[in-house]
Amino acid sequence: MEPLVELFRQHLESEKRASPNTVRAYLADLEEFFAHVRARRGEQPGSAPLRCEDLDIIACRSFLASLHGKNDPASVGRKLSSLKTFFRLLVRRKLVAGSPLAALRGPKRAHHLPAFLGKEEASRLLQTGPAKVHTAFERARDQTLFEVLYGSGLRISEACNLDLGDVVSDGTGAQITVHEGKGGKDRIVPAGGKAWQALRAYLPLRAILVADILAQGRPADGEALFLSRRGLRMGDREARRKLDRRECENAVKRVSPHALRHSFATHLLGEGADLRSIQEMLGHASLRTTQRYTQVDIDHLMAVYDRAHPRATLRTR
Repeated sequence: MEPLVELFRQHLESEKRASPNTVRAYLADLEEFFAHVRARRGEQPGSAPLRCEDLDIIACRSFLASLHGKNDPASVGRKLSSLKTFFRLLVRRKLVAGSPLAALRGPKRAHHLPAFLGKEEASRLLQTGPAKVHTAFERARDQTLFEVLYGSGLRISEACNLDLGDVVSDGTGAQITVHEGKGGKDRIVPAGGKAWQALRAYLPLRAILVADILAQGRPADGEALFLSRRGLRMGDREARRKLDRRECENAVKRVSPHALRHSFATHLLGEGADLRSIQEMLGHASLRTTQRYTQVDIDHLMAVYDRAHPRATLRTR
């Protein structure tokens, strides 16, 4: 690994405490930039390490120009953000006098509303599939996973990282502690009675699975809440595959696990929850991020207007 790339990796992991996904993405962006610089200089991969003086404003502008037409605005903006973070580090370490990207702005992004499920679609998704398709453990685990995702608005990575001690009863439902969510922040989120009911059905089956695996002399994760059939912590990809299968079984439109998080927020807003409370439950650092859901819920606002405003509709007498 290039010395400057290794320096950036250490900064992201040790100082910024970025998530593994963020570290992976930022390092990939930097290595793509370095490969572009080498190509411009006519060098082959594995040549002498690049120096800070090789990364001038011309190299940066050339790299960003090469991205247009091959990347969407969001990807270009993300790569620019990666490079700005890298050059800020070089400036702080006094390796360069100033950042060549300081005055550059990212491209305007198209405004996309979050995808989400309607209330009826969410209810249909949460209906359990035929008993003959899966084992009792898998049915209970998948049901619990979907109830937790929709009932608490967790990110898929946050749900998969839950341990047994992170979920307790609050008397009527479940209370979930998320450790080091996005941005390294902890938060406590309520989940509903349905989620707690699913957890109570799942946990005994989970205990039986772990006991059987240990009795066979094989390792099992005793802490993770959601386990694979082999007794290991369920990963993001497996959880996504489970959701894909449930969507096919229950004839629900194909959405990502993150759409359940959007559905959680949209449905709360539609029922009168305030944005600040939704922000806390979602773990958003900025209220501006949460405000996207006010546009998603325009149908609810129009329905309220039609019911309440005397000039909203023409009524026959």
